Amino acid sequence: MLETGSLAPDFELPDQNGQNHKLSDYRGKKVVLYFYPRDNTAGCTKQACAFGDLYPQFQEKGAVVLGVSKDTVKSHKRFEEKYGLPFTLLSDTEKTVIQAYDVWKEKKMYGKVSMGVVRSTYLIDEEGVIIKAFGKVKAADNPGQMLEELKQL
Repeated sequence: MLETGSLAPDFELPDQNGQNHKLSDYRGKKVVLYFYPRDNTAGCTKQACAFGDLYPQFQEKGAVVLGVSKDTVKSHKRFEEKYGLPFTLLSDTEKTVIQAYDVWKEKKMYGKVSMGVVRSTYLIDEEGVIIKAFGKVKAADNPGQMLEELKQL
């Protein structure tokens, strides 16, 4: 995980519509940047749908939600449409941003070791500084937790 108080690495990635986004485009707003393993899996769907349900409240707090995985733009588009997700999903097929944010880790599942995205969330302030960093978050609880963090600011 990156340290709180450090400048969040800038990046440019395509969204589910193929439009590029830079983190620096969101200066002046708080950013909830969450990394998840895969579109259309049980945990990732729960997390995305919960962020979608709470999205109006994130907007009220002046925050945007950006989801990042190594899935393709096409996969993100299907995921967005299937669940009516109101926020931006970013495609990092090369894992450059995933690695820059230190969320590509060794994982153990059923005794098998592999590399993958560890579900993690960063809260970034209006100046691009990381103010909260959460690793190994619980999919269903993470969106509510992030909203509470915003309310406490």
